[in-house]
Amino acid sequence: MSDASSSSPSKSQHAPEHPVDINRDSVHSGESATRHAGNADETVPVVHQGGEVVLVSTPIGNLGDMSRRAVETLEACDLILCEDTRTSARLLREYGIRTRTRPLHDHNEDRQIPALLEALAAGQRIGVISDAGTPLMSDPGYRLVRAVVSAGGHVTAVPGPNAAVMALTLSGLPPHPFMFSGFLPPREAARREVLARLHAAECAGLSATLIWHEAPHRLAEMLASLADVMGGDRPAAVARELTKRFEEVRRGTVAELAAHYRENPARGEITVVLGPPLQEDSTATDLDTQLHEALRTLSVKDAAALVAGITSLPRRTVYARALELARDKK
Repeated sequence: MSDASSSSPSKSQHAPEHPVDINRDSVHSGESATRHAGNADETVPVVHQGGEVVLVSTPIGNLGDMSRRAVETLEACDLILCEDTRTSARLLREYGIRTRTRPLHDHNEDRQIPALLEALAAGQRIGVISDAGTPLMSDPGYRLVRAVVSAGGHVTAVPGPNAAVMALTLSGLPPHPFMFSGFLPPREAARREVLARLHAAECAGLSATLIWHEAPHRLAEMLASLADVMGGDRPAAVARELTKRFEEVRRGTVAELAAHYRENPARGEITVVLGPPLQEDSTATDLDTQLHEALRTLSVKDAAALVAGITSLPRRTVYARALELARDKK
């Protein structure tokens, strides 16, 4: 069973000719106080009230989804931190935003933080954008936000497009609770280990719709891993090219989707949504019950080995859960 739909996005609109200015807080003068962070010999400036970091969501495909408030905010910033300045340049040109930019990515984020905190202490407003969607969601920025909050600074956001949430709402699967986990590991062994831990959590009572991003060339093998570890009968959906011309949402069981994309390689940006465990999946309630019973007469190690063989879950994962249950009994 599958379902596909497509839509043609409208041509993106340009920013207003006379955008509304965002009022800036006054910049405090005087010497900056310092606060210890990390190692005892490291200090960071306490961010004054005048500076702030603004996390600005940007389109995930259709430039027309850029909000007026996002445009006005980026125009009013002193600096825009971009995941990739070359990627963001097109968006900024589209809306006539001339604010200076600087790259912020996984390889330079830690090095950038001290200078950025100094700029904030001086009262500057700094925008953060990713290549697409909501900053920090599988993108850089978390370490900066954590440092600013720790230094007493102000962080706010301009909400907007998010591929994971859009895929969830279009999937036809239960919208809450849900859990977004970014990308699974690219190597099969590591990917299966992560999925096994999630399945063990389901065995212990977790019941949520799960969401991941995936690269198109790994989609088929990722779905095959899902079918093997989480169950091929689980309902799922694959959303690709959201908000773009060839937008598609394909729904079906994990096994059906794995078979489809094995024969029909996917293209574009992809989000995978997996429905919660089926009620008839007995492993969702058996793990703790079986461990409790085994722990009555066996050591933690032996109980884990026995139950791992029964449930076909990784022994290391079952052992970790057995340890938790054993500690709770004390």
